[in-house]
Amino acid sequence: MTITIAGYQFEGTYNYTWYLRDQSGVYVILTPNSSGNYSVLDAGESGKVKTRVENHDREPCWKRNSNGRAIRYAVYYVSGEWQRKAIEQKVRQTYNPPCGDR
Repeated sequence: MTITIAGYQFEGTYNYTWYLRDQSGVYVILTPNSSGNYSVLDAGESGKVKTRVENHDREPCWKRNSNGRAIRYAVYYVSGEWQRKAIEQKVRQTYNPPCGDR
């Protein structure tokens, strides 16, 4: 299962974090919207995606902005820190998510 986000093929979307691996990558937090697509709530990068998402300080913002809809996860695994930061920045510029500023 994949989803295209900002021109990249992310794995997901997943309902649960147990599908995520503790590897280096970029994560995107999504919620279904009324048009049948997804709205981007947040994006970030980490050397350990699963740990970061499961212990994220912005989770209350995700819940507030999901309007009671499910929270979903997508991930693009990539090792280089500069690559992760560039992809995260592209996602943020493309979708302007309501949670988190970079």
